[in-house]
Amino acid sequence: MGYNIAQKIISQHLLSGEMKAGEEISIRIDQTLTQDATGTMAYLQFEAIGIPRVRTECSVAYIDHNTLQTGFENADDHRFIRTACAKYGLYYSRPGNGICHQVHLERFGAPGKTLLGSDSHTPTGGGIGMLAIGAGGLDVAVAMGGGGFYLTMPRVIKINLKGRLRPMVSAKDVILKVLEILSVKGGVGCIIEYGGDISSLSVPERATITNMGAELGATTSVFPADSVTAAFLTAQGRESAFIPLEADPDAEYDRIIDLDLSQLEPLAACPHSPDNIKPVSDLAGKKIDQVCIGSCTNSSLLDMLKVAKLLQGKTVHPDVSLVIAPGSKQVLDMLAKNGALSDIISAGARVLECACGPCIGMGQAPNSKGVSLRTFNRNFEGRSGTADGQIYLVSPETAVASALSGVFTDPRTLDVEIKVTLPKKFDVNDNMIIPPLADGTDVTVVYGPNIKPFPLNTALPEELQARAVLKVGDNITTDHIMPAGAKILPFRSNIPYLSQFCFAVCDKEFPARAKEWGGGFVIGGQNYGQGSSREHAALVPLYLGVKAVIAKSFARIHAANLINSGILPLTFANEADYDKIDQGDTLTLPELRQRLTEKQSLVLRNETKGIEFSLATNFSDRQIKMLLAGGLLNATREQ
Repeated sequence: MGYNIAQKIISQHLLSGEMKAGEEISIRIDQTLTQDATGTMAYLQFEAIGIPRVRTECSVAYIDHNTLQTGFENADDHRFIRTACAKYGLYYSRPGNGICHQVHLERFGAPGKTLLGSDSHTPTGGGIGMLAIGAGGLDVAVAMGGGGFYLTMPRVIKINLKGRLRPMVSAKDVILKVLEILSVKGGVGCIIEYGGDISSLSVPERATITNMGAELGATTSVFPADSVTAAFLTAQGRESAFIPLEADPDAEYDRIIDLDLSQLEPLAACPHSPDNIKPVSDLAGKKIDQVCIGSCTNSSLLDMLKVAKLLQGKTVHPDVSLVIAPGSKQVLDMLAKNGALSDIISAGARVLECACGPCIGMGQAPNSKGVSLRTFNRNFEGRSGTADGQIYLVSPETAVASALSGVFTDPRTLDVEIKVTLPKKFDVNDNMIIPPLADGTDVTVVYGPNIKPFPLNTALPEELQARAVLKVGDNITTDHIMPAGAKILPFRSNIPYLSQFCFAVCDKEFPARAKEWGGGFVIGGQNYGQGSSREHAALVPLYLGVKAVIAKSFARIHAANLINSGILPLTFANEADYDKIDQGDTLTLPELRQRLTEKQSLVLRNETKGIEFSLATNFSDRQIKMLLAGGLLNATREQ
């Protein structure tokens, strides 16, 4: 039996374990990336490991999230990351150089390589044929030190494409259709591999599709590396990075989904989930207030040229605020040189810096109850910065058509034809990327007063007893657990300060209650912890004394982050037992260490109700050692 693409890359990087779905494996990581919202913590953790220099082929720190500087905090974090890069041997992408995933695709990504990033949309690199995986900062720190990355060997789903996209239907509509088919939890434990007739899709279009594989809950998504990939790398002056990569003819998959591109229409993800899909034609005529174009999903040169063509000679509707953020300095520079930027500005769009911006809640919050169309990847409740904002995810074509009319508009109704092709040569100027020093021994890492030590857990006791400090429902995101936004992100380096916002979207009283009760257990539903890779969603509950999260099921990255922090991620053996716990109940986990060591199911006693039931565990030997020690850093020190 031949290998599919995912198996090929994994087999070439396998350090331990067997490539059997459900088995724990570890793989060698070639490249890493961090961004500034997660990077400070990752580099503090790298320092704690005690390795003098990164051991990967290439590690890059990007400044793209916390670029709004309303106080000293973000600037201090940037200075810390810059000096840490100089000392430990990383590339440093300066503020304004662009969004990590867009820049990495342009300047560093390579087919067949493994990439681990402390950002959940790291799978964007799959558009160029990388095995690119999002993870928590501690996992990235370990990989920077040369350690393997551990994961459960995924199942592989093939999306078999055929046909070509019709005019005004785009790659964004492809991934929205896949989300409609699979849902936000349909990719959990899987790699999504695209194949079939892909020749009509450019690398930026493929990257849009793999980017939002994160919203499926997938481990990653990947396209073959073909002549289209080779042309893109050649245009970037990096033709030497290309290798051909495709699945073997007799490769097998756990599931195959056929998708006819020619049958797709413009789609929208409606509030408040990326899989709440409706055709744009069904929403036509609905009044809108704001349009935001950009993010790591749709900020490439190809996207921006389409936007400029559609805006050329027109004016944004007077009731609509249109903001546009190019994904990188390269994109912005080329737009300026070819006149497309002038078309965008003349139409009345507000041009933002090359950064994540509104996607991470860093400005441009819509008006109260405002309807905002965004070419982004997430529309979780409150993420925009406006609690009652109504956020829709759409393609650039739909975004522009609607911005011009003031209402939801199917772009196929426009009497215009746009033909945009990528250049045979991109303008390359890496002057905003500081390369690693040959020797950083004499560099002093500079810490600002907002950078506080990260919390460490203690060894797991034989018994845990605590109250159910919070009970929540299904699809709780990391934005629910640890919100983003311009008011909170600057304090990502300060866990004590951040703690006052923990679970504020669900229950504003949670932080005070957790402190009063001395921590406790969190009870959750299906797909607990979906969304961002931010390990703050584990570190902050750890600081507040959360000992375990008991849920119906977990998102991959968050479960790993909980284990790294020494917090038990436990699942109900019988999901109906979720209904037998109320917030405030006193719960006991007896014989913990013994049962974990012997890989027995755990017993949960509800002392308040006088009942007990079983919890399922499926931890590897490595994870058990980590939990017993109180987290990954403690386990590493013990070794």
